[in-house]
Amino acid sequence: METIVIVIHVLVALSIIGLILMQQGKGAEAGASFGGGASQTVFGSQGGGNFFAKATAVLAFVFFATSFSLAIIAKNKTEVGLDVGIPQVVEQQSATESDIPVVPGAASGETTGSELPQVPAVTPEAPTTTPQ
Repeated sequence: METIVIVIHVLVALSIIGLILMQQGKGAEAGASFGGGASQTVFGSQGGGNFFAKATAVLAFVFFATSFSLAIIAKNKTEVGLDVGIPQVVEQQSATESDIPVVPGAASGETTGSELPQVPAVTPEAPTTTPQ
């Protein structure tokens, strides 16, 4: 059922896009008032504005209906009930001395060959100003 609604939803969306792109703007009728070939249109001398407007309105209604039905389908698929309540906080125990691993030689101050050399401390100097 959900797949059918999704297919209809996508087809209606594409149809709305096509109808909107086929419609003419408000300035397009200015040339027709001077005899610009309005009698040669497909929809007659009135043009297709009324047809396109009604078709767009119908497709927009179908689009909103399929959107609403997809929302209802998604709500019904969820497994969370209303009686779940607020989840409880689980307290964790802090690490004890026995949980911390000990590196051999680190406690007695021994150094190994894999350690990096110490970086000397750098003291910031006062900024020098140059006269201009």
